[in-house]
Amino acid sequence: MTSIQYITHENQRLSYLDGAILALMGGCKWVQLRMKEASDEEFLVVGSQLRELCKTYSATFILDDRVHLVKPLGADGVHLGKNDMPIDEARRCLQSDKVIIGGTANTFDDIKRLHKQGANYIGCGPFRYTETKKKLAPTLGFQGYKSLVEKMKSEGITLPIFAIGGILYDDVKALLSIGIDGIAISGGVLNADNPIEKMKLLMKLT
Repeated sequence: MTSIQYITHENQRLSYLDGAILALMGGCKWVQLRMKEASDEEFLVVGSQLRELCKTYSATFILDDRVHLVKPLGADGVHLGKNDMPIDEARRCLQSDKVIIGGTANTFDDIKRLHKQGANYIGCGPFRYTETKKKLAPTLGFQGYKSLVEKMKSEGITLPIFAIGGILYDDVKALLSIGIDGIAISGGVLNADNPIEKMKLLMKLT
């Protein structure tokens, strides 16, 4: 599993698709299509284009939340937030052990629940405050991640764990040294002066 996940967002300069294209050009091998406010129709239009781009760049293509669109879009998997469908229910709906299903965690209880439900990986955060997500859970910081990783080891939970939420280039090495498997990033790439070069630099750290 790749160490850098790019989660789509938009700004005044770049659309959801534009940002994903630049991330892929920078070497990213994992893109999660997140369009919280979009209709299914809008999501399908962008998703069908992004699916082909991910195939071209040999990248994993993940949907945020929309379990019912995984099969129509031919996605590799889905990421489910704390208020979305439970992991095990999504697995039953998709009827496949090969589909990647990740879940969001903020506490060790969340991690245990996701592990029990059969998640393939955990997106854990937020690291710090970020404007790309509404209804933010309590921030973790370096010490929060260190504590969670230690608890996971003590209970034999070996799921890949990815830090998310306001992560910047200078944070990555320290997070990886704690024992985090990788990072999920959005604004740190999208809002960079040169998103392609920023992604290339991130890829070199992992």
